[in-house]
Amino acid sequence: MKISEIFEKDTPTLSLEVFPPKNDEVYDKVEKATEEIARLKPDFMSVTYGAAGSTRKYTVDSAKLIQKAGVTALAHLTCVNASEESIKEQLERLKEAGIENILALRGDLPEGVEGTDDWVFKHASELIPVIRKYGDFCIGGACYPEKHPEAADMKTDIANIKKKTDAGCEFLTTQMFFDNNIFYNYLYRLREAGVTVPVVAGIMPVTNAKQMERILKLSQAFIPRRYVALLDRFGSEPEKMKQAAIAYATDQILDLLCNGIEHIHIYTMNRPEVAAKIQENLSEIIPSCRRG
Repeated sequence: MKISEIFEKDTPTLSLEVFPPKNDEVYDKVEKATEEIARLKPDFMSVTYGAAGSTRKYTVDSAKLIQKAGVTALAHLTCVNASEESIKEQLERLKEAGIENILALRGDLPEGVEGTDDWVFKHASELIPVIRKYGDFCIGGACYPEKHPEAADMKTDIANIKKKTDAGCEFLTTQMFFDNNIFYNYLYRLREAGVTVPVVAGIMPVTNAKQMERILKLSQAFIPRRYVALLDRFGSEPEKMKQAAIAYATDQILDLLCNGIEHIHIYTMNRPEVAAKIQENLSEIIPSCRRG
């Protein structure tokens, strides 16, 4: 099923993200986590794509596993330093696997690379027409409530998002955020700029202090004082921190739903127990969270 069709049902949705194995050595462990998360039967599951396409084979394998479990799969696809031919080949693999949904991304720049002038694709907005050219996919894109780290300013960043939707992007999923007011302000600016596609709110339950350090380094996300207090109080006690992070994420989601945001995406970090607990907390509120 296409994700655009899922959104047409006009009910709240909860989707989950997993990342594929980086190599054969961890394949079984990651496959097991993916299967356990798929058994939760979310509205759909997304599978990430390693730096410079380093996990492209595993991305397809994981997406096939998700589809086999009866869950709609969304495969990430990046165009970092890619050719049109290599993109076409990956799209053929996805079509053969029965995947109908793609999240079109530029992808992170490889270490040591500062410019993209010599690349065929410099932005995700340039990748989207090529995906349309080679298949009947539902195409999503990423957006950044606190602006893309490489964008000069928010106005420029939103203009780039508008290019994505003008190119055929049918929905957007946000980078993680921890302060809902930042998301609400961002959504207002998107709508004001004429971006009318569904926007899925990305939530990450951060279950340990080291994980938060990595997030701050990579995404530069604003961490509210309330979350800092959680880290200060529970960061050195893993089980307490996990429970606190799940409670914080649940509270974020409830606030989003109460303010008319219908589509939520959880960055699970391949932790089935975290995803399951959030579903349990929302079992009477989001239809796909009901089990049994």
